[in-house]
Parts: sequence; C-alpha cells; structure tokens
Amino acid sequence: MASLHSYIIFMLLVILLSFSSEAAPTYSSYACDNSTTFTPNSTYQANIKTLLSSLSSNISSSKNEFYNTTAGQGPNLVYGTFLCRGDVSANLCQDCVASASNEIAQRCLTEKMGVIWYDECTVRYSDQNIFSIIREVPGMDNSSSASITDKESFDQLLASVMKILANRAAYEDQSGKKFAAGKANFTSSQTLYSLVQCTPDLTDALCFRCFQSAIATLPTCCDGKQGARVLLPSCNIRYEMFPFYQLNGTDSTVLVPSPPSTNSTKEKTKTSTKTIIAIAIPVVVSVVLFAAGFCLLTRNRKKYDAVEQENAAKDIATEESLQFDFSTIEAATNKFSDDNKLGEGGFGPVYKGKLPDGQEIAVKRLSVRSSQGAVEYKNEVALVAKLQHRNLVRLLGFCLEGAEKLLIYEFVPNKSLDYFLFDLERRGQLNWTKRYKIIGGIARGILYLHEDSRFRIIHRDLKTSNILLDENMNSKISDFGLARIFGVDQSEGSTSRIVGTYGYMPPEYAMHGHFSVKSDVYSFGVIILEIITGKKNNNFQSTDGAEDLLSYAWKHWNNGTPLELLDPSLRSSYSRNEVSRCIHIGLLCVQEDPTERPTMAAIVLMLSSYSITLQAPRPPVTFLIPTSESKFPTNEDWSNQSTSKSIAFSVNEASISDIYPR
Repeated sequence: MASLHSYIIFMLLVILLSFSSEAAPTYSSYACDNSTTFTPNSTYQANIKTLLSSLSSNISSSKNEFYNTTAGQGPNLVYGTFLCRGDVSANLCQDCVASASNEIAQRCLTEKMGVIWYDECTVRYSDQNIFSIIREVPGMDNSSSASITDKESFDQLLASVMKILANRAAYEDQSGKKFAAGKANFTSSQTLYSLVQCTPDLTDALCFRCFQSAIATLPTCCDGKQGARVLLPSCNIRYEMFPFYQLNGTDSTVLVPSPPSTNSTKEKTKTSTKTIIAIAIPVVVSVVLFAAGFCLLTRNRKKYDAVEQENAAKDIATEESLQFDFSTIEAATNKFSDDNKLGEGGFGPVYKGKLPDGQEIAVKRLSVRSSQGAVEYKNEVALVAKLQHRNLVRLLGFCLEGAEKLLIYEFVPNKSLDYFLFDLERRGQLNWTKRYKIIGGIARGILYLHEDSRFRIIHRDLKTSNILLDENMNSKISDFGLARIFGVDQSEGSTSRIVGTYGYMPPEYAMHGHFSVKSDVYSFGVIILEIITGKKNNNFQSTDGAEDLLSYAWKHWNNGTPLELLDPSLRSSYSRNEVSRCIHIGLLCVQEDPTERPTMAAIVLMLSSYSITLQAPRPPVTFLIPTSESKFPTNEDWSNQSTSKSIAFSVNEASISDIYPR
C-alpha cells in the first residue's frame, strides 16, 4: 500500500511539473556571412564568446525582450543583440538566448557576422554596427507542405492581416516591443494566426520598411501554403492555421474581419424590393452629384494644380537645408572650373566642390533646355531629396538662380563601378568579396526604389557608370529621379521617346517602348554578368562565336561550365557557390518575358539565402542591336524628336527615371 501511495504521489508531481514547465525553445534557421572571416583562437573569436555569454546573462536588464551590447575594442570590436518574441516569458527567453548563443558559436566557426533564429528568439553578432540600423539580409524563409484550397480568398485575408499587424507593430504599439499578433476567421472551421516583430531600436519607418520586405517575399516563397515564415535580421513575420504564440499573454492580439462568406451572399439576395429601392435612390442621386462634381473639378483642375504647386513651393522655401546660394556653389567649384569637372552627362556637366564647412559635394549643372518652371523644379527636387538609402547617392539640395539650375549631391570618392571593372589594372582592386558586396548593395538600392520609397521609381538607365563607389567600396546608385527633376514627360508603362543605354535596355523597351520595374531587373542582370566577367555587354568580343555577353553566359551555363565566365583576375580566390548563384540570378533577370524575371525583393533573398530554390533559366533573348557607328538621336535631340518611336542611346550618360505614387 505504501508503494502504491508513493507511485500516485510521484505521478501527480510529474503531471504538475508538465503543466508548470514551458516547452524548450525551437530552432528554426541560421545564416553566417562568409564574406569576412576571422582566424581561429584569435582575439576576435574570444570577443565573440564574451559577447554571447553577456547576451544570455542580461535577460533581466533587457526587460525580457531585447538587448544589445559590445565586446572588445578597435578592429576586434563585436556588436551583438538578442530579440525575444513579444509573448514569451522571461524564463523561456533566457533559455532561448542561451541555446541560440551556444548554437551560433558552433555553426558560424570563423565568420565575423552571424544570425540564428529560433521560434522564440533571434541572436545576432557582427563586426559592424548593427544597433538601430535596418538589415534585411541575409534572410531565410520556409513554409508548410499543406496548401490552401481557396487560395484567392486566403491571399486577400493574409494581405489584410499582415498590413494591419505591420502598421500596429511599427506605428501603434505603445509597449515599445514593436510586436503584434492577430487572428482572423478564414472559414467556419479554420482560423489564421499571424505575427510580426522587428527590433525595437529601429525607427517606426525602418521597422515598417523591414515588414514590407518580409511580406513581399511571401508570394515568392510560400504562395498558397497554410503556414510560412520569413526571417530577416531586423524583423520576422509568420502565419499559421494554428495558434503558435501565447494567446492569453499577447495584449496586442487583434481580430481582423474575415471576407464575406458565400452564405452571407445568399442572404443578401433575399433583400426585399423596398430595401433595394431605398438603396438605389440615394445611389442614383450620388451618381448625378458625382458627375456634376467631376465636370466642375475637371474645369478647375489647372487652377487647382497651380495653387497646390504654389503652396508646395512655399513649403520648400522654408526648408533651408535644401536651398543653396549660387554664390556659395560657385565658390565651392572655383567658378565651375575645368579642373573641378568630374564628367559630362546628358543633363549637363558635373563638378566637384567643397563647401565652407569642408564638406565635399558633387554639383550637376543642368542644361538650360529644361522646360520646367521654378515651382515644378523645386517640387521634384524636394521629392527626390526625401529618398534616402545607404545604396543611393544622396541629393543634398538645389540651387536656382535665373536660368541656372543646380543639383547638389554628396561626393562619392571612388568614382564609378565601370572605372574599376573595365580597366585591366584597376579591376584587380575588386576582389570577389568586394564584387559580391557591390552586387548586394545594388540589389538593395533598387529594391528601395521599387518597393520601399515613398514613390515607386523606375530608374530606366541602370548601368555600371551609374553605380558609384564610396570610400569603403559600397555601391551607390546615382541619377535616379532625374527625369522628374529635368521635366521629361513620360507616361506610365510606355513611351514614344526611348532613351537608354545600349546593352542594358530590355527588348520590350528598346523595341516597343514598354517599361516597368522588370526593366530595371533586366539591367541589373546585365550588371551582374559584367561584374562577374569583367566584360562590357555593349562592347563584347568573343572568340567562340557568341554575339553578346548574355549569349556567351548562357552558352557556358548550358554547357555546365559557368565558372569559365569568371574574370581571370578572380580565379585565385572566390566563392564557387556565390559565383554560380550570381550567374544563375543574372540569367533569370535577362529573360525575354518580363513576367519570368524575378522581383527585386526575391533577388535580395536569393542573394542572401541558399534555402531558396532557383528556377531554371531559359536562353536570354538576342535582338538586333545597332553598331557603334550607327547614328541615333541623343538626349540633346529630345526637343526635335517627332512623336514616332525612336531609340536614343545615352552615349553622354543621361539617366531617365520615372516616379509613380503608391
């Protein structure tokens, strides 16, 4: 009997402990950036160990969710953070951070940057400052194997839920966690559970931008699946058809209305005739009033636009940081002397200058041929100046005096990518690590223009000469938005005035004038292949019969010899996997059908995550390209062009961008 009592007591204790204890943290994925490595048993490795130990021992001081710290100093300084899911307890957070810290040390053996994701936490370390800085690569994604039956309705519901949660976490969360979770009824028996979270040290805008990047990945990686997650260093999102977070402990849980069901539609058909009449009468009256209002609005549209432009101009005038005096710029450039001239573009010459405070600038002196008035010019400059990203050349402001229209940019010291890439001596300064970093930077810059900026911008003249390199050889896209500033009138989607650069224009644009974000994707694909091979597409010479760089790349890819494309100066040191993947991505970007080209959001993930399977490319298109001796109207001939379609290659480095409101 005593033994029976002991057994019962033991079982009760086991049951009680099982109810009181939490589940162990669940590993999800990891990424190590092998672009920079450290020597085993070095000071840097010792600092990593110190930092990871510090992270797991500082749960209490971090308020259980987020903590950042450093270890070491000078070139061996290591930055580190952890982020626990907003609904987990302090104990589970501590267990997760401890497990993640131990795991990342074993997985990233010699890499200076690493990130590991568990379901309950994320741990990161880097040799570069990661505090309050958005980082969207490397990224990971995965999805469940089960598919949704009613995909269209589910996609609508998921998009609605994610949008609400992203806004709530980024802009409305009063707790400071930048965390939100929500559920919505999909069917009578199915509920969608979703969660978003970014690091609390990001600004509201950067947090929301990170969510946008993650959400934009879902159609590529996880379309139609019952569950999926996208893991980025600065944020993560997840959805499932089961509750995967603590419902009772999540204050920010929201209920999102589900789309109307079929039954509700049937009920609406039973509406009485009187109800229909009661609804129809005000609708008819509204239509009549709308028509009258539309006519009045159309009549006064020009007057209204003029008033709006005047108001915008007044607002710009108060932004002293954008307005420069002509005398200041004239002195900074030594009266636009030839010694300070950096180059000549289709919109005018560019000069180097130095402001009184010592800041170096680049000044673009726009041609007087611009048809824009002062108000429009200021409006467009103010718009482009608000677009800021680490991989874009920053527009500091403008100067307007009489016929003079100047644009003042940050000065980028290392000239352009083509200056190094196509020079036999200087190309040696671009090892594979730097080239891979440049490719990633260009991709992130284009993604910002396409998806994350206030306006969708199609550059339309991406090329190596428009990619500038800063003192650390980081890539910066230049000349975006110049069409708006210069006053070039282009319609969305197509144009009768085709202006671009031979070798970078996609066929649908060169032959029919159709352009879209996929036009920039095509140009990016050409740039990737040029970076890998060190060869110009618009001046390509081959001994094996290839007509251009694209067909040359396809021939080696199709023959199973892609590494033969590699610039000979790189043959001694490169990453085989990275080179092969970049060639694969480049060929996908130059597909003839724009719909078969990936989006820039997908490309950024392809570059950072090997878990994403790439589809097989088709042969790139080759179409008749004019020879260098052919005569074409340049950008200077815009005013004389007829309305018929014509091709103008920007031999004088003009860049045409188009900006559309979101």
